[in-house]
Amino acid sequence: MITYDFEYYKPSSIDEATSLFQSLDEQGKEPVFFSGGTEIITLGRSNRIETGAVIDIKGIPECLVLTKEAGKITFGAAQTLTKVREKQYFPFLSKAIVEIADHTARNKITLGGNICANIIYRETILPLLLTDSQMVIASPTGLKQVPINQIFDQTLKLQRGELLVQVITDEKEIELPSLCIKKRKHWDVGYPLITVAALKKNEHIKFAFSGLCSYPFRNQNMEQSLNNQELSNEVKIAEAMQYIPAPVLNDVQGSEGYRMFVLKNTLLDILDTIGGMENV
Repeated sequence: MITYDFEYYKPSSIDEATSLFQSLDEQGKEPVFFSGGTEIITLGRSNRIETGAVIDIKGIPECLVLTKEAGKITFGAAQTLTKVREKQYFPFLSKAIVEIADHTARNKITLGGNICANIIYRETILPLLLTDSQMVIASPTGLKQVPINQIFDQTLKLQRGELLVQVITDEKEIELPSLCIKKRKHWDVGYPLITVAALKKNEHIKFAFSGLCSYPFRNQNMEQSLNNQELSNEVKIAEAMQYIPAPVLNDVQGSEGYRMFVLKNTLLDILDTIGGMENV
């Protein structure tokens, strides 16, 4: 159980939510935005997060959007992973979602919650990085739309009081050849060892990784090596692995050495598979 008391608010508009955050913050209540709430509840039970107020964004219409129109796919940040996947507007994202936790958990975990979570995996980030998706951010001064590759570096770099409202992706990006491969050590369900996503555009393959380091990432130097047509696939991968941007995880899911072994073989599979796919 959560050992402390907190206030609960459910605003019906973006302006109300951001103003409420400011007011509660000024009162020293350390407010947090809340959509699915799975992480807040989990961390609250272990006393790893403490707040005096939660602001539920599920009453904000813009945060519940699920549309495909004018060549754009728009997902509200408060939509559950299950709803996002069931729409099948974005098969690449759906592939990343299907193996996050289990179905019961995906009914509660939201897209915005996964993107902004403290958990190291955050697999929904990977397709968004590779499709150059846009993040719609709300603050007390209004709305702004920012490319994810400009605002995501280890985490989504939101300023205090800012709120992720929507994710927008160009439909042309969604139609490109893509793969998302998740590897586990033993189980069909559970935390992954690594997840690798890839997307091919104009004969260039983009890559993004989760579970390899303590945060998901896309790295330009690794990409450059993996696209060097003068090298064999084995040499491409060996060179790319030198550019991994942070220490490789060494935990109960798998050792550093085992992760590197799995990474190498996963990249070989991806290069063999997506290398032969044609751009739409």
